[in-house]
Amino acid sequence: MRQQPLPEERVTALVHDAAAAPSMHNAQPWRFRYFQGSRTFHVRADFDRVMPHTDPDTRALNIGCGAALLNLRVAVFHAGWYPATRLLSDPADLALIATVRLTDLGSGEHNLAPLYPAIHQRHTSRFPFEEREIPETVQRALCDAAQLQGASLSFPTGWHLQEVLELFEEAEARNRTDEGSDEDLAAWTRIDAPDVDVPSVDAAPDGIPRYAFGPSKRGGRAPMRDFAGTRPVEGRGATDFERSPHLALLSTPRDRPEDWLRAGQAMEHVLLLATLEGLSSSFATQALEWTDLRWPLRDPISGTGCAQMVLRLGYGPEGPTTPRRPVQDVLDIQP
Repeated sequence: MRQQPLPEERVTALVHDAAAAPSMHNAQPWRFRYFQGSRTFHVRADFDRVMPHTDPDTRALNIGCGAALLNLRVAVFHAGWYPATRLLSDPADLALIATVRLTDLGSGEHNLAPLYPAIHQRHTSRFPFEEREIPETVQRALCDAAQLQGASLSFPTGWHLQEVLELFEEAEARNRTDEGSDEDLAAWTRIDAPDVDVPSVDAAPDGIPRYAFGPSKRGGRAPMRDFAGTRPVEGRGATDFERSPHLALLSTPRDRPEDWLRAGQAMEHVLLLATLEGLSSSFATQALEWTDLRWPLRDPISGTGCAQMVLRLGYGPEGPTTPRRPVQDVLDIQP
């Protein structure tokens, strides 16, 4: 086993990759602590970045942290190490969501390294996608990816898809008059951000800038959150979205913090593979934010499973880059 300490620039690069993960409203609710002596990362939840109205139980926060954890594992594999990972290793420390110890690669381990090129290619796209089918072979590969991380992925069709879309339409209607949801949205959207995705010294390092809102929905049934809310955005257009969107439901057998972390890892594995397959993606979480609407999203045949995320997938424009917090703000290196 290699005993030399990992150079700080390598540690920084690994966290840079991990922090490219998506999170609700781009809140980036994570921190990393690296221990040189044991070559171990502690991945920690930043509860100061929770959405008090939209995510009171921190389920979405944990899903975002799980996505960052998956990115870290991919980056560690790419660097030639094996990420020995433990979830929720200290019951007395609720913020410690996972430990990742870097060990030498062995034979027969599942290698996530091929996903690495997609880490910085993947961006959320809030633009219309083509009315074009996703090949069954690609759908099966995405379902297999979710299963590798302890979750299940399904593509609803027919009456099931119609029910899902109706649940999201109901959620969108509620959110338009829900003060709590509007407060969370206002806290994490940047109406005054520059018009283009060019880093700026004065720009906020988190949240959704207005250039990433996408156009407002004039027609179509794709479940699109309007990040502008009731606020006007100068120069923003309106357009039609997909009439028959491709949605993927991500579920876990149970609904505990460990399941949320597995769902986050599965979500990011699916998104990275989808990116490599030429698919664009966005998130649909509105119905998941209402307890009575989230429950009917479970498997309609068995009546089991807990819906954790709904992904919108398709062929369309890549989304713009959204800002990220500087690595020095989220990384602490210990001896």
